[in-house]
Amino acid sequence: MLYYFLMKVIDVIKGSKSPYVTFEILPPLKGKSIDSLYGILDPLMDFKPPFINVTYHSSEYVYKERENGFLEKVRIRKRPGTVGICAAIMYRYKTDAVAHLICGGFTKNETEDALIDLHYLGVKNILILRGDPPQNERDFKPELNGHAHSIGLLNQVVNINNGTYIEEDIKDGFNTDFCIGVAGYPEKHFEAPNLSADIKHMKEKVDAGADYIVTQMFFNNKKYFDFVHVCKEKGINVPIIPGLKPITKKSQVYKIPSTFHVDIPEDLFNAIDKCKNDEQAAKVGIEWTIHQGKELLKAGAPCLHFFTMSNPTPIIEIAKVIF
Repeated sequence: MLYYFLMKVIDVIKGSKSPYVTFEILPPLKGKSIDSLYGILDPLMDFKPPFINVTYHSSEYVYKERENGFLEKVRIRKRPGTVGICAAIMYRYKTDAVAHLICGGFTKNETEDALIDLHYLGVKNILILRGDPPQNERDFKPELNGHAHSIGLLNQVVNINNGTYIEEDIKDGFNTDFCIGVAGYPEKHFEAPNLSADIKHMKEKVDAGADYIVTQMFFNNKKYFDFVHVCKEKGINVPIIPGLKPITKKSQVYKIPSTFHVDIPEDLFNAIDKCKNDEQAAKVGIEWTIHQGKELLKAGAPCLHFFTMSNPTPIIEIAKVIF
């Protein structure tokens, strides 16, 4: 395939003549060197991904005991650095970065400043997400003067693409040129009453200016194929990129459904359940994902997008077989 750099995701999809792979990475924990991230990415770059997604993590509250015996509620951000990491990836690897932006933890003005920084750095691609509630909190609550829903954040990016800024005294502002991705849920977003309602909201985002969709992880390809079919029926004609994650531990067949609100197919669960240890479970999970990937590409998926979760080893094994 061609070697892309400083391109929009949508143009990469349209211009690619052969299957390719992309990856999503987590920023290092605060206090860790960026070298820890390079250790994850260096071997993955052998597969020449045209872009790397960099997740964003909002602040969360923790309680710290003070000398007087009282607990102090402290706000911390465990994984800062998304904007800087995007720049570092582009500089080191000459590969495009996709910056995640979320509603939680941002005011609209802070979002505008982040978008300006990304534009200055040459980042052309944004993935818009609402984000999850903070840890130990049940409901999502937007920041004061922040966005409650991802479509509001999407509209803000569209506005700045058109040169419209929040500050009213800005006249003749420059137009950014971000390519905008949004998240899709083949098994519906866990807060949606049903899949039909969820796809209705998806259509609103595409009509508002989303260029492509990246799905939540799934383990049953039929869920993805049905999702794509229904989206097309509803007039959603943008590319839909499948997101994949291999199971690597026995415990994940319970943790993944509760954390990400997706189903584990019966055949996969039974195969993992028979495993005596995590090593055997990882082998089963890798083989399952290889089968998924081959079937998805054969059916015409634009590419395969892997959630690395800071563990590149199983992804490398899978990509070697598929690509």
